[in-house]
Amino acid sequence: MNECGGKAAAAFDALLDRFVQAAVFERGLGERTLAAYSADISRYLEFVTARGILSLNDVRRDLILEHLIGLREHGLSARSVARHLSAVRQFHSFLREERITQSNPAADFDTPRLVRQLPRDLPPSQVEQLIAAPDPSTPDGARDCAMLELFYSCGLRISELINLRIRDLSLGESAIRVRGKGAKTRLIPLGDQAITRVRAWLNVRQDGPVKDETVFLTPRGKRLGRTTAWAIVKKYARLANLPGNVKPHMLRHSFATHLLDNGADLRAVQEMLGHADIATTQIYTHVSVERLTKAHKSFHPRG
Repeated sequence: MNECGGKAAAAFDALLDRFVQAAVFERGLGERTLAAYSADISRYLEFVTARGILSLNDVRRDLILEHLIGLREHGLSARSVARHLSAVRQFHSFLREERITQSNPAADFDTPRLVRQLPRDLPPSQVEQLIAAPDPSTPDGARDCAMLELFYSCGLRISELINLRIRDLSLGESAIRVRGKGAKTRLIPLGDQAITRVRAWLNVRQDGPVKDETVFLTPRGKRLGRTTAWAIVKKYARLANLPGNVKPHMLRHSFATHLLDNGADLRAVQEMLGHADIATTQIYTHVSVERLTKAHKSFHPRG
């Protein structure tokens, strides 16, 4: 550590001591809680120092997010990370109250969302195996081919897929209109393969009973349920001999990760996923960077 870094670390430790004293005399924290908070904040300050931060006024939300993701990667439970975030939030709140910093960058974190595990994606080869598993010559197979293609090609949530309506399709314009969380609507581009599979299913759909306006129907023409859509993904994952517990949401994760792996703009991916907060999308950036780091270490002569 250079001289500036050493001075910053010493200053941060002094601020931690002040926080602990205030917690003892003003906040009445228990001994165990205080010890846990002290350890958590100390670990956090080591991370901050290692990132070259010389003033806690320079800490931003993204840096805290990176730290929390790193804790999960190193095996901390969701409960432990939640406690860690609480400690960091209270520490920054104390700094602001004492007018040491101007703001609390941890104030608006959504704890449950941040402490979940990093999303697991499927390699492109496994996605191809999964999408190729249905038999498109049968009515159910034609439907399931289109479903799997849209799950992956458009990064849809399961609720968005089963509620997709015929009038939401704009195949001539190579796009679909999706209603996501909070009734927000977004437009997602469609690739040629997705268009081909959806058109093949629509030809089959019009020849059967139609009792609902949604795109994907049961053999009786009714709206497809969430449980059925879930079972369809599981069925073809087994047929494709994919390892692990494959879930519909993994295709959404794969959509985001593969786009970023291939150089897609983060804001564009955020818009296609329908994320209100770009910090949520940045989790996929972390996954992509991690993959690149592993590739570099494995294959570069000086990795």
